[in-house]
Amino acid sequence: MRYLSLWLLFIVSFTLHAQDYFPKNDGVKQSFKNFTAIQNATIYLSATQKIENATLLIKENKIVEVGTGIVLPKGAEIIDAKGKTIYPSFIELYSEFGINKPTARPNGNFTPQYDTNREGYYWNDHIKPEYNAYENIGYEVKNAASLREIGFGAVVSHHNDGVIAGTGLFWTLNDKASDAKRILKEKVSQHFTFSKSKFSKQSYPSSLMGSMALIRQVFHDAKWYAQGSSNSKDFSLEAFNKNKNLLQIFNAGDKLNALRADKLGDEFGVKYLIKGSGNEFERLDEIKKTNATFIIPINFPEAYDVTDPYLAQQVSVSDLKFWNQAPFNLKILAENNVSFVISATDLKDTKSFLSNLKKAVLYGLPKEKALQALTENPAKLLNQFETVGSLAKGKLANFIITSGDLFEDKSEIMENWVQGERNIITKLNPTDIRGNYELTVNNLKFDLKIDGEISKFEAKAVKDSITYGTKIQFNDPWINLVIKNQDTTHANFVRLSGTWGNQTMQGKAVLENGNETTWTAIKKETKSEGDKKEDKKDAPKVPNMYIITYPNLAFGAAEKPKQETLLFKNVTVWTGEKEGIVKEVDVLIQNGKISKMGKNLPINEAKVIDGTGKHLTAGIIDEHSHIAISNGVNEGGQNSSAEVTIEDVVNSEDINIYRNLAGGVTSANLLHGSANPIGGRAAFIKLKWGYAPDEMLVKDAPKYIKFALGENVKQSNWGDFARNRFPQSRMGVEQVYEDYFTRAIEYKNEWDAYKIGKNKNKVMPRFDIEMEVLGEILAKKRFITCHSYVQSEINMLMKLAERYQFKIQTFTHILEGYKLADKMSAHGVAGSTFADWWAYKYEVNDAIPYNAAIMMNEGVTVSINSDDAEMSRRLNQEAAKTVKYGNVTEEEAWNFVTLNPAKILQMDQRIGSIKVGKDADVVLWSDSPLSIYTRAEKTLVDGIIFYDLEKQTENLATIQKERAELINSLLDAKNKGMKTQLPKKKENGHYHCDTLGEYCSASHYKYN
Repeated sequence: MRYLSLWLLFIVSFTLHAQDYFPKNDGVKQSFKNFTAIQNATIYLSATQKIENATLLIKENKIVEVGTGIVLPKGAEIIDAKGKTIYPSFIELYSEFGINKPTARPNGNFTPQYDTNREGYYWNDHIKPEYNAYENIGYEVKNAASLREIGFGAVVSHHNDGVIAGTGLFWTLNDKASDAKRILKEKVSQHFTFSKSKFSKQSYPSSLMGSMALIRQVFHDAKWYAQGSSNSKDFSLEAFNKNKNLLQIFNAGDKLNALRADKLGDEFGVKYLIKGSGNEFERLDEIKKTNATFIIPINFPEAYDVTDPYLAQQVSVSDLKFWNQAPFNLKILAENNVSFVISATDLKDTKSFLSNLKKAVLYGLPKEKALQALTENPAKLLNQFETVGSLAKGKLANFIITSGDLFEDKSEIMENWVQGERNIITKLNPTDIRGNYELTVNNLKFDLKIDGEISKFEAKAVKDSITYGTKIQFNDPWINLVIKNQDTTHANFVRLSGTWGNQTMQGKAVLENGNETTWTAIKKETKSEGDKKEDKKDAPKVPNMYIITYPNLAFGAAEKPKQETLLFKNVTVWTGEKEGIVKEVDVLIQNGKISKMGKNLPINEAKVIDGTGKHLTAGIIDEHSHIAISNGVNEGGQNSSAEVTIEDVVNSEDINIYRNLAGGVTSANLLHGSANPIGGRAAFIKLKWGYAPDEMLVKDAPKYIKFALGENVKQSNWGDFARNRFPQSRMGVEQVYEDYFTRAIEYKNEWDAYKIGKNKNKVMPRFDIEMEVLGEILAKKRFITCHSYVQSEINMLMKLAERYQFKIQTFTHILEGYKLADKMSAHGVAGSTFADWWAYKYEVNDAIPYNAAIMMNEGVTVSINSDDAEMSRRLNQEAAKTVKYGNVTEEEAWNFVTLNPAKILQMDQRIGSIKVGKDADVVLWSDSPLSIYTRAEKTLVDGIIFYDLEKQTENLATIQKERAELINSLLDAKNKGMKTQLPKKKENGHYHCDTLGEYCSASHYKYN
């Protein structure tokens, strides 16, 4: 038994000191840290469990007991927290705290970089899953203190750089520990963004759609690599596969990008934790459908300084509304059971975090939901709930002590304990010196009033009804006062320093002239309760939230428009069919279709629209448009971008959708730009203003891809620095096509051999999105729309297509089409051209306005397109020009923007003419649709009225009223001392074929 006792003693001794094997030369080695008991507090064990008059007992870094009636160990340090509240400390899931960032790449070298600089890693520098944050950290004492002051005790840190940015670590904000103790988990998360690395010049991706395509290809490559199919080592793909079991965090930002991130995740079976931007309420139904958890920053916009009425005009209606609506976002998400955590990221000043948090609660976010989103939810997402996220025996002693209810206006965080280490922010029981005093300085008497918050006193000295500017500093028991004289020409100050005690302040004074004297301030007797006149600040008021519209900007509807049964009576109908133009007939719209057409149709339950003297046509179809695209129309980072698709980046919030509807446009073929010979895939949409991107896409429409010829693809006008990407000549453009189609055939053959078992090694080929798309062209499942100008190149591409046994579907622009219209007709290619654009660059010099008519007369299917957000609003007038230039009939001219583009897009069985059974995409015009005086009065898509001229006056009045009300609210906010920001002009530019990068500058901001 004696030996057993000695053995147990040895084991205990060894356990206590098992990790303590470093020599200590700066003091004694033994630690005598005892128990600490915080008593008499209200303790929130979790967001939903609270105990009153409770004790929290800790030792070293752990919670030993929490509750009531706890028997304290002998010698425990006792802290009285009567009247205080204890909460679990907050957890931040999205930060770059402590990350040692590399040196940014130098500026000045504008030559694009197309290949990676790394060996043994993925081919794209912006894919960096091998980056580990825990290997690149330096604990930041100052920033840690800032985060602790707003309640955080532990954070996930990562480097927010690159499309795949590597892993994050989870560690505490414990100044007194080493990283070995701070780090709770070295690899806890893998991070994604839609943005390139700031530390690489590699050009690809140069657009949002490029980033999405790149992420897809990484997933395919990682799967292929994991099966042992690669002959080379790739450290990036190895790391990516190892990181798959970590929490996957996607920095999406905007609400539409959040939907895009979720879409990517669904494709590959990944449920991302999505970092939003605070505007999720604007697309709530779609956000709910993701079933994702969101990281929500509470960086509410500051009020705009709209004092100057001219500058105020720069602020869009959507920005004015967002200022009002943003604080309601968390309330709305909570009410709709959207899972979220709250973050301090994106704040200019972390000190605004608590005030914004309290504002969110004031605006309706339940307190328990707020606390859950800061503690329990993040801990569970990290699989760290056994360690942090609530207060329970055995968990880390990470907690905050507040002066009262954390979410009330005057409550403040007083202490933040991290791993048992006490961090005092303000004294737990501070001295309250507020009151009225009789101040005597140099035989002069003043009335001194001290008020404000205990954490920040305010002082005011008055003599003979004159108020003197007074500043106060108090650090118990030391006090400093500075009193400014009333001389407006020369500022003089009296400086008082001394101590506080027994309701009296006294000490030394330095007068304006430098002489020294003494001073005293004796506290006056407090009036009885009945005589007190309390200075009550007005309770914070919650403003009315402006209604969320679809979309949430000017001209949005309070509800998504719905299908109606409509009967157009006595209208002139441009059928676009063999019936031609029919006068004084009725057209019934029902269930989104053209149901009946004839004389004297019965009304039944239909809403009647009088068409007397008016014209009804099929909606205009823009075969070549660049509206409604987010963050880049070109993916010009390499000479082929077949892997990207505009369908990924449809922007339902583009005001140009509404403007096009006002011009009678009902659908548009959204094309990639012309930065490279093989561009991205197209998206065919219906202009359903207010609907989500996926609801606008016509998913069963034939699939198209953009090719391009000419100056843009050989970078003629890109500047002298852009001379390192092939091709640089028109001859080279042809070789790009030859190379890619040859590779596509080899790719297909390799996969065919693998599938039928002829591959001897049974090694699965690499899945290549780009080659898959080119294979669709060869299989006649995807169709080419080619940007073109010069006759020789147009001829070249037709011959090349014939060699590879497919045909070009459409030449767009095609301004030299009149030179080879006979060859185009023989090939079977359509021409989508401009009415009269000319000489805007060298290769357009031979353009003529008779081009459309000449091609039509040779049997080419011709349409007139816009390629411009402004021109698309007036395509009816562009079509009318062909009557003048070429003597085409009015019906033929109208078909150039309706039936013919429908044929070109192989959608004429559904749209493009007025025929029973076709989609009810129709427009009611005030006059002939080809007249310059006509106006679109009603524009319908799928039987839904998306534009109504009758309501336009009402809409404009509503916008003006909202704008005036919001500006008055902003002026009131400034008068109340709220922080303001200067008005900002909202840039919402127009893309064209040659627009490079994600943003463009041309803007119409007033009604955005």
